[in-house]
Amino acid sequence: MLDAPKGLRLHIALFGRRNAGKSSLLNALTGQEVSIVSETPGTTTDPVEKTLEFLPLGPVVFLDTAGLDDEGELGRQRVEKTCNVLPRTDIALVVAADNVWGDCEREIVRRLNEEGIPCVAVLNKADKSAGGADDVEALVRRDCPKSPVVRVSARTGQGIAELKEAIISVRPDESLHESALVADLLPERGIVILVVPIDSGAPKGRLILPQVQTIRDALDGRKICMVVTEEELVPALDCLAARPSLVVCDSQVVHRVARDTPGDIPLTTFSILMARLKGDLPSLAAGAAAIGGLKPGDRVLVMEACSHHPQKDDIGRIKIPRLLERQTGGSLSFDMCAGKAPAECADGYSLVVHCGGCTLTRRQMLARLKSAKKKQVPMTNYGVAISFCQGVLERVLTPFPEALASFRQARG
Repeated sequence: MLDAPKGLRLHIALFGRRNAGKSSLLNALTGQEVSIVSETPGTTTDPVEKTLEFLPLGPVVFLDTAGLDDEGELGRQRVEKTCNVLPRTDIALVVAADNVWGDCEREIVRRLNEEGIPCVAVLNKADKSAGGADDVEALVRRDCPKSPVVRVSARTGQGIAELKEAIISVRPDESLHESALVADLLPERGIVILVVPIDSGAPKGRLILPQVQTIRDALDGRKICMVVTEEELVPALDCLAARPSLVVCDSQVVHRVARDTPGDIPLTTFSILMARLKGDLPSLAAGAAAIGGLKPGDRVLVMEACSHHPQKDDIGRIKIPRLLERQTGGSLSFDMCAGKAPAECADGYSLVVHCGGCTLTRRQMLARLKSAKKKQVPMTNYGVAISFCQGVLERVLTPFPEALASFRQARG
């Protein structure tokens, strides 16, 4: 892996009417021909992603979207896809042009404010603006009192430098994006053993993203990191002069690793580390308690952030359902939902089981948790659910007292 994962990048989305110049503005900001530009309204149909280094913010994802004023049945679907971008937006650029600012812009600003997403109001095509530009800017400042308002021309480059400064000024709190994955759990020069099974689900010649990120975080924190398979765990423990400060394993071998790791050595899983990094671990731990209350016939929603090709023994489609039905003692009704669209599909379920979310941003995962809570549906993730079904959840939550307390309280 040579690039920062999308899940760790700031997502900057452009919203506005058709022909407001969103695509031209994106090209001007990035200095690249990222989006197709045309005078024909509705050229951008689906959200367009562009990943790049945007100094001084660093790695970002720009999202170009369809016009908010699109018409007809197809236009309605395009607008819906545009709004689906909101849960993965960290900074919004609301683009207006031709001295037009009205209900479309006010509605998207309202939704951004409701979600706590910082925005910059961009008055594009400043090189063409005739009379009334000052009046429109005053109107925008009234509707967006806490947001920077910048006049630009994507065609000439006027105001682009000022727009970049405005984007930097509204950058959200670092806690929404960057925090330690494992390094903060270890003392200075502490040893962590990572137990990585090599099975049919492991990419050939590579490690999966949570494993790579954990290794990098340990190295960034100047910790001592040892990587072994489950067969080599006991020999690794025996050969160390000092006991490790932590063992982290893949959820699918957690039962064996818990058996082979002495009880006085803290143990957790990659999935639980990702749950803490990307979401709300105490909530996901509490959600796992609902597994104990499942009854045959209950509906369970399994959610994945990426649309990978299903494996023969796929964790979300085969292994999780098998474990939950064994735990329940009967058949359950499972639905599968994969992709980055927001999780507004939780009605009527007894439980939502989400993947680790390695391709999602923290804001996206928190939005999915918020949706489930709003509908009073408990939500957990793959690794937490597996550890519950294997009877070792309390053991792997021990490094996280708040999450352990939340689980015990929910279990009653």
